[in-house]
Amino acid sequence: MQRLRDMSTSCSGIVRQAGLVILLSVVAGCATPASESAGVFVTERPPGSGLAIGVVDTQWLLKESKLGRQVNETLNQFMKDRQALLELEQQELRNLENELLRQGSVLSPPAKQQKEEQLRQRMLDYQQKAGNMSREFQSKQADLLDEFREQVDIVVKRIARQRRLRLVVEKGKNTSTRYYDESMDFSSAVLELLDQTTSR
Repeated sequence: MQRLRDMSTSCSGIVRQAGLVILLSVVAGCATPASESAGVFVTERPPGSGLAIGVVDTQWLLKESKLGRQVNETLNQFMKDRQALLELEQQELRNLENELLRQGSVLSPPAKQQKEEQLRQRMLDYQQKAGNMSREFQSKQADLLDEFREQVDIVVKRIARQRRLRLVVEKGKNTSTRYYDESMDFSSAVLELLDQTTSR
């Protein structure tokens, strides 16, 4: 009976941990801090007047733009659908666990061992399914963020050519930009044009 209680405790722990896999992925993967500055327009410069540099905050654009919100909504729905499947699996595991606890004292040793083995196998299947869903979410997230960046790059290049910028750098967390004059930040111009080219 003690072994059954130990296994029950282990099962409950695994269910709780695996159920958090996708949620943790979302929290870790989609957190996009807002920029302190939305950005201001960069004055056009004539050719040969020096190195004209612009700055763009992609993380801020992901949070503020229509396209960025679409990406986050798609990821949230994707996560919710898979979380619902995991919750069904969790309920089935809890039912099996409770059934084994109720019947444990009346089952013969071979029958009890068979039930315990079935529960262990279902737990392993659940862990594998949770891991697959987590990887599936991470892959979907990477694909959507790549598509978002491609659209941002198109707009950035268009504005950079109009303003005759020779270099555009990215600001924000995990970038190499340490300091810039705020007049170089044209994120707001990118946001305006990006929203114009985004449906909905």
